[in-house]
Amino acid sequence: MKAIRYVLIAIVALVVLAVTAIAIAMAVIDPNDYKPQIEQVVEEQTNLDLILEGDIGWSFIPLGLELNDVEATLDGERLVALKQLVAQIDFWSLIAMSPQVNTFVLDGLDANLSINKQGEGNWTRIMPEPAAGDAQKDKQDVASKPEAVPAPEGEQGGSEALNFNVENVQISNAQVRYSDQRNGQTVTLENFTVNASNITLGSDFPLEVGFRVETTQPQFAVDGSIEARLAANEGLNDFAVSGLEAVFKMNGEPFGGKSVTAKLAGSAKANLENETATLSDFTASLANLTLNTNLDVKGFGDKPTLKGKVAISEFSLKDLLENLGQPAIETTDAEVLQAIAFSTGIGGPAGKPALSDLVITLDDTTFKGSGSYNLDNGGIVFDLQGDKLNADRYLPPKAEGAEAAKDAPAQTAGTGPEGDLLPLETLRSLLLDIDFGLGELIVSNLTIKEIKASTTASKGLLKVDEFSGKLYEGSFGSNATIDARTDTPKWAINSDVSNVQTLPLLADLAEVTMLAGGANLKINATTSGNRISVLREKADGQISFNLAKGEFRKMNLTRMACQGIALVNQDQLTTDDWGDTTPFNDMRGTLDINGNIFDNTDLVASLAGMKLEGNGTIDMKQTLVDYELGLRIVGEIHRDNACRVTEYVEDVVIPVECRGDFSAGAASLCSFDGSRFRDTLKTIAENAARKKAKAEVDKAKGKAEEKVREKLEEKLGEGSGEKVKDALKGLFK
Repeated sequence: MKAIRYVLIAIVALVVLAVTAIAIAMAVIDPNDYKPQIEQVVEEQTNLDLILEGDIGWSFIPLGLELNDVEATLDGERLVALKQLVAQIDFWSLIAMSPQVNTFVLDGLDANLSINKQGEGNWTRIMPEPAAGDAQKDKQDVASKPEAVPAPEGEQGGSEALNFNVENVQISNAQVRYSDQRNGQTVTLENFTVNASNITLGSDFPLEVGFRVETTQPQFAVDGSIEARLAANEGLNDFAVSGLEAVFKMNGEPFGGKSVTAKLAGSAKANLENETATLSDFTASLANLTLNTNLDVKGFGDKPTLKGKVAISEFSLKDLLENLGQPAIETTDAEVLQAIAFSTGIGGPAGKPALSDLVITLDDTTFKGSGSYNLDNGGIVFDLQGDKLNADRYLPPKAEGAEAAKDAPAQTAGTGPEGDLLPLETLRSLLLDIDFGLGELIVSNLTIKEIKASTTASKGLLKVDEFSGKLYEGSFGSNATIDARTDTPKWAINSDVSNVQTLPLLADLAEVTMLAGGANLKINATTSGNRISVLREKADGQISFNLAKGEFRKMNLTRMACQGIALVNQDQLTTDDWGDTTPFNDMRGTLDINGNIFDNTDLVASLAGMKLEGNGTIDMKQTLVDYELGLRIVGEIHRDNACRVTEYVEDVVIPVECRGDFSAGAASLCSFDGSRFRDTLKTIAENAARKKAKAEVDKAKGKAEEKVREKLEEKLGEGSGEKVKDALKGLFK
């Protein structure tokens, strides 16, 4: 036991002797005497030129080092400079294996980093390039170095937790400049300051950070200040931030020269071992936009579990854009985009975050719904239902007169460059199941109610399984398929329209009032391609239609028919008030789609005393219509004496033509067709000839009948008149 005691005494004596020797050395030796040697060693071992202009000081208790006015240059240019560095560590805490930093001060750091036109950073030239022989030797040493033997299972991570504390950290007046000669970009970090005290693992401590960052492309600057209390456990796997208050004041080209303020506030926690994180009462704001959230995250891998709420308080988008120095959004209604808000709950199983109780407010429109996103396959499921939306309020205002001509683009849609409609690669990656509903939608001045839409997408196959609604006293339903699995997508559209009133529909849609009636349509069409022009050229299908109890407006077909009848009767029409409508019953027909051309060969309609028949084509590309119509006279059509229907015009067809640009309106499209009236006159002549021949036959038949009757009466005697008449009827029948 005495031996052990002597050994311990000897060890303590050696430690005391070593400490005493170090203390004497530090007291006797002046490090400033060795500055030339230090500078020379740095210059020999690196490409730097070290300049130690200030004093070097050290102390024993506390164990510390102080440097003043240090500069290092590279190729004649300053790389880094330092006004003062002070680092003090409690000596006895090192002996106790629990290091305690008394003070760390860094003042006046100035660093210059740059990349030349060849993409070389100046920091990569600090160390000299090794000679060829040295490089080969380094490779051999690396190759011959034995592989590290992994620690036995159960021994990894068995080291004791780190235990240290820092009384005071101060970084002030630090700046770093970064420049890239390849693109002319320059980034500067300046006025960088850090203040922290009583930094101890296992308890929180205050932190203050300030800085200014500037860039030249684009010209942009941000002044930031951050205050918070931080905490970390001794295992450095559990962290917390509380009382966060961060303010960033920004200005420059991205904001049109305006100053914009962004703020962060709240608390956060993260545990790396348990893979959990929490945001509590967290707020982020930018100008007048504010986001609030409380969120829990469990699992940092591919399948995290989220739980919490996210909300964006009501804000004005127009004010936000103005505050950010962005161009204003011009809308037809200046009062829209003034009240936008968003809120949702976040939950769902692991790897499938879901939105619940989703509410989106857009002025006086409210959408509610839910949704989810699958992190494994990118699948999106969404259900959104809205009440009422007037989309026309959000459209740009219409330019009028000279302004419209001035603002009109030089290239029209038909002559300008044409791009693809669908991003095929993106579409092929989509996995969607979306349901959408809207109580009422006003768009292009149309009012559509009870809208329902259901869409799915998988591996490039997009299906609109349902798109339906109520439209002008009628209804519509349709479905569509887009097959984008090849570079030439295929389109198929089927639609059924029932009893939609055409007059208010066309009036609201295009201010056209040429047709009234309850429209029934069936559309079956296919096409292929990814550009509008190609889709039109490849279009194929059929549209069948009928309108019950309707009328043509701004078009009087009765007047046109009477013009033809008056010519036949060799008379003049005396009626002045013909009106500007033509009622009809059950107009129907079929349009065969062949590219841009719609071909119709079976148009028929029943009019008062007439039957409308016709055929023609509609060129959708040129917006031209070319129709030949016929008004077949089947009865009395008007009270004007010149329009009397005689036996000569009965069943005659009065020709009408409709030709021209239908986009300009219908008033001047249709007129009496004089060129085809020759055929009508021929029919009338044939009718007259048949009538004359019939009259001559009847006259001859009457004379023959009279002669036979007289002779029979002579032979049969008086009183045989009725018998003779009956016999003659049978004979001449």
